Amino acid sequence: MNNEYKGYREPAISVFKKNKVRVWSDVIMNTKRGEFKGLILPRSETSDARHIVLKLHNGYNIGLAVDLIDSIEEVGYKEAHYKIPEKEFPHDSGKPNVKLLGTGGTIASRLDYRTGAVIPAFSPGELYGSVPELADYCNLKTEKLYGVFSENMGPEQYKRTAEAIGEEIEKGIDGIIIGHGTDTMHHTAAILSFMIQDPPVPIVMVGSQRSSDRPSSDAALNLIHAVKSAAEGEIAEVMVSMFGPTSDQYALLHRGTRVRKMHSSYRSTFRTIGDIPLAVVDSKTITLLRHDYKKRRDDKQVKINTAFEEKVSIVYYYPNMFPDIIDSLIKNGYRGIVIAGTGLGHVNKPLYPALKRAKEEGVAVYMTAQTIWGYVQMYVYETGREMMQLGVIPTANMLPEVAYVKLAWALGQTDDLEKVKDIMLSPIAGEITEREPYNGYLIYQGGIPEVEEFLRVIKR
Repeated sequence: MNNEYKGYREPAISVFKKNKVRVWSDVIMNTKRGEFKGLILPRSETSDARHIVLKLHNGYNIGLAVDLIDSIEEVGYKEAHYKIPEKEFPHDSGKPNVKLLGTGGTIASRLDYRTGAVIPAFSPGELYGSVPELADYCNLKTEKLYGVFSENMGPEQYKRTAEAIGEEIEKGIDGIIIGHGTDTMHHTAAILSFMIQDPPVPIVMVGSQRSSDRPSSDAALNLIHAVKSAAEGEIAEVMVSMFGPTSDQYALLHRGTRVRKMHSSYRSTFRTIGDIPLAVVDSKTITLLRHDYKKRRDDKQVKINTAFEEKVSIVYYYPNMFPDIIDSLIKNGYRGIVIAGTGLGHVNKPLYPALKRAKEEGVAVYMTAQTIWGYVQMYVYETGREMMQLGVIPTANMLPEVAYVKLAWALGQTDDLEKVKDIMLSPIAGEITEREPYNGYLIYQGGIPEVEEFLRVIKR
């Protein structure tokens, strides 16, 4: 195909010929929806023929239907090359050694306009070429464990990641980073907090909400903050490091069992729930927010326990739920059920017979709060007390997703439900806390005078 129209087919090519423009033309495009200025990009091989892709001058891409285009004026031409320059990562014997384990998230990336895909930059040389500041903090090595979207992460990946981390610790690594997609990062952070106990070094999970080709990408800063935390930080736990505010100011370090993704697209999507974060990180400093963390050690000792029972489910209760949902899990051989109940941990009475059957069949059933914040308190109302008599066990303030992976981990170790209960209700990595601090629950409601005043004097 003529390179002037790379990736395009009729009728888009007819529009190019009529207006004497080509791929990589810098243009002013007049359409029935207004004027657009930008660079014409190649199209993906699998895309349709009726749209032209324009990279606007603000860095964002849009697709414009050819039927809406009145005229196109070429004002320049500048073919772009999106390969990230690769440079040898410098070694400094005075700096700590950090290992980046990749699971499939794109921390730094380039755009492949042949397929329209974002291709991750992953080798030390690629990462150094993309984010040279990384060399200020450490000697970096990378290993790609696998490449999956985060929704496809599961027991196989959890176990291999935990084992790889154990191997690196035994070799004497000073810090570990896990590149991960953001959608299920909090699930992986939680299960790794149970599979990897008492690590001597920081284990920092990091991802990006927006890919590197976007002007608002958080990828580079997230990576810098994670590398600094892994190389220089004193907190030897599984953590998530992502943007604190939406602006490029600092990252927050969240404990792996108390963190949750709370917004589909904000860069500041990750929040510590029912507690406060461990630390604030910027390119120069790590500021501790609390002191009840496990500290970095000089030894190479770590406990790796990759047990995981796959027949565990999480059920979100809703009004008028029928018992056949619980019965179907029992019938299909599920060994554990986590319920996200209403209020202090409640479900409706029609579910009682199914819950009784679950107990009789030896299915472990645990209650969490779908409110996310707060504690399950099943002693307060009659409903809660009745459910406990049916075998449902409250989990204090364990987050639903955390309770789910912990129950899978506990059932992977034993069939004895009393031992499972012992594991579930014994705090291991901060998943259950004695109290929720006064500032562990904050939701600002826009429009309220005092909140608007607060927002005027700080950056969100």
